[in-house]
Amino acid sequence: MASLKSLLVEALSVTRDLFRIMIPIIVVVKVLQEWGVIGLLADPLSGIMGYVGLPGSMGLVWATAMINNIYSGIIVYASLAPQESLSAAQTTVLATMILVAHSLPVELEIVRKSGPKWWFQALMRVGSAFVLGMILHHVYAWGGWLSQESVLLIGVDPGAQDLVSWGIGQIRNLAWIFVIILGLLVLMRLLSAMGITRLLIGLLGPLLRVLGIGKEAAPLTIVGMVMGIGYGGGLILHEVKKKRVGQRDIFFALSLMGLSHSLIEDTLLMMSLGGGLSGILVGRVLFSLIFVFGLVRLVGCLSEKTFLRWLFTAREGDGGGSTKACQSMPSGIPPLRSNQ
Repeated sequence: MASLKSLLVEALSVTRDLFRIMIPIIVVVKVLQEWGVIGLLADPLSGIMGYVGLPGSMGLVWATAMINNIYSGIIVYASLAPQESLSAAQTTVLATMILVAHSLPVELEIVRKSGPKWWFQALMRVGSAFVLGMILHHVYAWGGWLSQESVLLIGVDPGAQDLVSWGIGQIRNLAWIFVIILGLLVLMRLLSAMGITRLLIGLLGPLLRVLGIGKEAAPLTIVGMVMGIGYGGGLILHEVKKKRVGQRDIFFALSLMGLSHSLIEDTLLMMSLGGGLSGILVGRVLFSLIFVFGLVRLVGCLSEKTFLRWLFTAREGDGGGSTKACQSMPSGIPPLRSNQ
C-alpha cells in the first residue's frame, strides 16, 4: 500500500509539473488558431515547400502541426490532400517532417524547463525536419521509389469544433496523460526490480555512450523515444528537480528525443496518411542517431562556460570546469557529463 501511495504521489508530481507547462500553452495556441495566426506562419513556409518536392499548400499542414499538434495537422492534410493528389513519396516526406517538428510550443517548454535552451532545440528540430525532407525527396526521386499515388487510410472530419467539445477533449487528453505517466512509473519500477533495465542499459551502453547519454538518463530516453517527449521529457524534468541527471546527459537525451520520439503511436498515425516506413521510421531514426552523434562531438569541444551560455541554463548547485572536453579525451569521444 505504501508503495502504491508513493507511485501515486510521484505520478501526481510529474503530471503537475507537465500540466503547469502544457495547459497555458494549449490555451494560447487555441487562441492563436482562432485568430488565424497559424495561417500567417504558413505563408512563408509555402514558398520553400518546393525544395522538398511538395506543393505550397502543404506549408499550412506543417505549420498547423508545428504550432498545434499532429492531429490538427492530419485534419488540415485530410482537407487538402484530395485536391493535390500527392504521391506516396511526397506524403512520406511531409509526414517525416511533421514527425521531427510538431507540437513545438508545448514540447519546447518542457525541454526549456529541463535546462536546454529552447531556441537551439527549435532551430535543430525545424532545420533537421527540412534537411531530412530534402534528403528523402532527392533519394526517392533518384530511385523512382514510392511514385504511386498516396492513399489516405483514415477518414477525418475536418468540421469546426465548438469550444465546449474542444475543452472536454483537452481534459480527456490530460487525464490520459496522468494514467500513462502512472503506468510508465510502474513499468520502470518493475523493469528495474527484474534487472531488465540494467540489462538494456548494458546492451545499449556503447551506443548510448557514443550519443552522450549516461546510464541515469538512458531509461528515460528510451521511454521518450518510444512513448513521446511529453512522457520522457516529463520524467526527465522530474529527475532534474532531484539533480540526479547530469547537464550534458539531459541535453543529448532531449536532443535525441526531440528528433525521434513516439516511435510507435506517431509512426502508425503517419502510416495511416500513406507515409512509408522508409522515411517515417527508418530514415528518421537513422538521421537522428547520425545527427546526435555529430552533435556530441561538436558540443564536447565547447568549454563549460560556452555550453552554459549558449546551449544550457545552469542549475543551482551544478558545477563544471571550463576546459574544452574534447581535448582531454584521447579516444575522441567527449565526456558524457560536465562533472565527469
